[in-house]
Amino acid sequence: MSILSEAQAKAILTKVVGFSKADECTAQLTGAIRGNVRFARNDVSTAGITDNIELSVQVAYGKRVGIATINQFDDAALERVVRRAEELAKLAPENPEFMPAVEKQSYTPTPTFSAATAGITADYRAKVAIDSIAPCRAEKLIAAGYLEDQAGFVAFMNSKGNYGYQTGTSADYTCTVRTEDGRGSGWVGHNVQDVATFNAGEDIRVAMRKASASADAKALEPGKYTVILEPAAAAGLIQFMFFYFDARSADEGRSFLSKKGGGNKLGEQVFGPQVNFFADPAYPGAAVYPWDEEGLPRKKMPIVENGKLLNMEYSRYWSQKQGKPAMAQPGNLIMTGGTKSTADLVRTTERGILVSRTWYIRMVDPQTVLLTGLTRDGTFYIENGQIKYPIKNFRFNESPVIMLNNVEELGKPVRVKGDEADAPMVVPPMKLRDFTFTSLSDAV
Repeated sequence: MSILSEAQAKAILTKVVGFSKADECTAQLTGAIRGNVRFARNDVSTAGITDNIELSVQVAYGKRVGIATINQFDDAALERVVRRAEELAKLAPENPEFMPAVEKQSYTPTPTFSAATAGITADYRAKVAIDSIAPCRAEKLIAAGYLEDQAGFVAFMNSKGNYGYQTGTSADYTCTVRTEDGRGSGWVGHNVQDVATFNAGEDIRVAMRKASASADAKALEPGKYTVILEPAAAAGLIQFMFFYFDARSADEGRSFLSKKGGGNKLGEQVFGPQVNFFADPAYPGAAVYPWDEEGLPRKKMPIVENGKLLNMEYSRYWSQKQGKPAMAQPGNLIMTGGTKSTADLVRTTERGILVSRTWYIRMVDPQTVLLTGLTRDGTFYIENGQIKYPIKNFRFNESPVIMLNNVEELGKPVRVKGDEADAPMVVPPMKLRDFTFTSLSDAV
């Protein structure tokens, strides 16, 4: 039920838009089948599946906007939700930043759907749990993890003739492995669009090795160190930074991209020359829907090139106010890198620290994107190209802006989960100098 065919979705949307008496109307259908399995202490604890579909209707009278939602789709229910949205619009104050619905657009389909992921069954989820638990039991380690998969669709239509429909899938797996005495911990995560590229039995070995190797951690003095951040560890910091790539916050002096005297740093060097970011809705393995939330078509777009800021996010309102062309908001974030693995980066490091994961990250200063957080699940001291011994976890105080000006080398990029399941990131492992650790943490 939750993945309507294009014909079914279009029929519903056509009725909804036809019912509206407002100046404009936009209707959107979203549906998904989501399955999950959770395990802890080497046993499955919960499993389930949800099946849901929802219709959202937004109407406008001038600059007055009303929105209503429903999950019933008979004609009476469809007309009722439209009338409710219209009633709310008439009661609403004018929105001074209101932007009318976009005109008819053209979209190029992107590879967001995987039949293998859409075909996941309860048996498949059970096997993932077994493949994670059984090796840990055999080696007297304790596993706790979660797999969530989804297959869904998005369809929308507005009264100006704009229309889009596409299906998508994703799966997200995480597992923490602890030693029986709780002194060692390892973690692995895998976020994919196509589960054909995922093997829990292989992934769990990474977490198991780190759990066993991280027991008996030694204390190392806080300070500035050369670090190697694995992709998941780096992604946590980078996604915070990209919250501030909005042109409005920069133009209004609220961002690290604000320019002294007004304006933003578009066109300026903000990172080291090794740093490149771009967005691409059709990027293999990390594709996203070919439109943004307002219906603008997404295209491949450079964001940072050789450390220079080339593009920022402009809302339709702010682009109009600043006289800039309207551009779709990116749905993914791709960072380029090299060809080396994390292990290769370790081998080229004379002295440093390997960080498997960062967590509990919080903002300290938005103007500099100074963040604080903790390492966890496997932190190791490197000497002469080898991992010498595990070390106690640190609290860090570091800005990804400074971090990306201290790049020594980047490895091979991999997909990681961003702030939303449908907003993937592709990030390399990073070798950085002068990363700031401020105190020790006894947590594993």
